[in-house]
Amino acid sequence: MKIGIIGAGNIGGNLTRRLTALGHDVSVANSRGPHTLTALAEETGATPVMAEDAARGAEVVVVTVPVKAVPHLPAGLLDGAAEGVAVIDTGNYYPKERDGRIPEIEQEGRTESRWTEQQIGHPVIKAFNGTYAQDILERPRPSGAPDRMALPVAGDDPAAKAKVRSLIDELGFDTVDAGGIDDSWRQQPGTPVYGLREGLAAVQKALTEASPERPAEFRG
Repeated sequence: MKIGIIGAGNIGGNLTRRLTALGHDVSVANSRGPHTLTALAEETGATPVMAEDAARGAEVVVVTVPVKAVPHLPAGLLDGAAEGVAVIDTGNYYPKERDGRIPEIEQEGRTESRWTEQQIGHPVIKAFNGTYAQDILERPRPSGAPDRMALPVAGDDPAAKAKVRSLIDELGFDTVDAGGIDDSWRQQPGTPVYGLREGLAAVQKALTEASPERPAEFRG
């Protein structure tokens, strides 16, 4: 499968490593340009590209950049993507530490991923936002393993969600359907499932125990 990854930080870099190892055709981009991705490309075989080219022909695109950077992504980012492209949003809103205050999220109660999809003009699937980057490398397990981790996945497009859940299964993790993007507050920072390293039952329970009120430490 052709996959574009926009953002080469901890999550983007480790997804690049795993997905290329699984045989996928990965293009990876960051904000500083392809010349800064030479080492990652040599390690993995991924193709370093400009951000505006990362989605070209891709069936899956991973957007893994700071929330504050989303509005500055290239216009028409997904114009060259494959029909039915699934866009994964791994982002989290950290107003105090990094992103500044975004009124639509804080005052209007918009979920982080709903805000992101409105910025890029395309529906997203929220996944990996509460996953430790190192776990992507170290915690994959075969299907049915008793210690296999489960990840929540939210999104409005059933076909795109199914594609993303299948890819996560290939990566070595179970998934739990966390509802639509307007329900994705259940997996935002400060919720019980955020950073949870457990299996299906524990993740399902954590999602039901979430509160829609954003914790004070994750408000601006």
